[in-house]
Amino acid sequence: MNKEKQTYFPSLENVKAAAETIKKVSLVTPLSQSLRYSKQFDANILLKREDLQQVRSYKIRGAYNKISSLTSTQSKNGVVCASAGNHAQGVALSCKLLEIKGTIYMPAPTPNQKVEQVKMFGEDFIEIRLVGDTFDDSYHAAMLECKSLGKTFIHPFNDEKVIEGQATIALEILEQATEPIDYVFIAVGGGGLAAGLSTVFKALSPNTKIIGVEPEGAPSMTVSIKNDKNTTLDQIEKFVDGAAVKRVGDLTFPICKQNLDAMITVPEGKVCQTILDLYNRDAIVVEPAGALSISALDFYAEAIKGKNVVCVVSGSNNDITRTSEIKERALLYANLKHYFIIKFPQRAGALKEFVVDILGKNDDITYFQYAKKTNRENGSAVVGVQLKSASDLEPLITKMKAQNFYGDYLNDKPDLFQFLV
Repeated sequence: MNKEKQTYFPSLENVKAAAETIKKVSLVTPLSQSLRYSKQFDANILLKREDLQQVRSYKIRGAYNKISSLTSTQSKNGVVCASAGNHAQGVALSCKLLEIKGTIYMPAPTPNQKVEQVKMFGEDFIEIRLVGDTFDDSYHAAMLECKSLGKTFIHPFNDEKVIEGQATIALEILEQATEPIDYVFIAVGGGGLAAGLSTVFKALSPNTKIIGVEPEGAPSMTVSIKNDKNTTLDQIEKFVDGAAVKRVGDLTFPICKQNLDAMITVPEGKVCQTILDLYNRDAIVVEPAGALSISALDFYAEAIKGKNVVCVVSGSNNDITRTSEIKERALLYANLKHYFIIKFPQRAGALKEFVVDILGKNDDITYFQYAKKTNRENGSAVVGVQLKSASDLEPLITKMKAQNFYGDYLNDKPDLFQFLV
């Protein structure tokens, strides 16, 4: 009779050992109150600032704990990872500190800024190989090298030592908090951080509710828990790159399924607005995944009122070249940015008439692409309009239709939107 394989859960003993292992390389990051969010939600909102780590994310914890656990033979053979983000930086710094050679596979389209960051942390102890167009391409190449050369693969989340390293965040939060914690909101990608943190809280603070947060376009943990099995998604939206995976870890899934009190998905546009608010109002720079936990607060506004709430700010490796896209997505989410196909009559003064008679006094044309004259009477243009208030949309469309300028509305037609805009 075959015994059912027992589910792995990190032990407190191993998490405490990990905390001792990483204490020289991982900062005890602040658990600081956000006055603005506390006032907004009538709660005590505390931010666990993992964005202030040396590699600007919590990933150094798991990477260092794993790599430092290798045998002398494994260390001599070297390590391999596949990552275009925070995990790569954590592995690179760990390799340098432990003087172990590492090979880091990244997709060829990885922005040069990220490549240079990894080089900076790893220096002469790492080699970067840009392979393929996607993470999957890089991952397969990394696994081939591991098998052919006997190297150790450092997984970003599906590894016991990595999970135990990430779990050390929970020990710090519980030590730093001056009052019992009612809620912890935490970003979920592959599930390593959520699995580790939730296990510690269930053991030491079982009344704390742990809420996992995923991007709406990559709900791999949400779907898996709903299906009661680890499920691979066919497609995902990759914008929240630090938390966008098609499949969560086989180790992390059963832990999260048992320990998380709820999973919530947050629209990418909401995440973008949080990024902008943190930068403009609090001078805090976060990456999309780092904004997930805070972005979820709006959806729990009633539940958290008067409560002690921790949001783990998981990272700040945001590429400045994405700023325009972040602003655009935030405006689209807020229903302030709208794209139309406008039919302009083929006569002098038509554009002036549109600007003067159709647009409101606070409306602004932010995009204008004239296509071509489609017939003798009309010529079409794709026009982007930014509104001051979302309530201005219906009056604008009504005026367009009344004066025969309206062709089509593109925001709710994603395929056409992507093609034309």
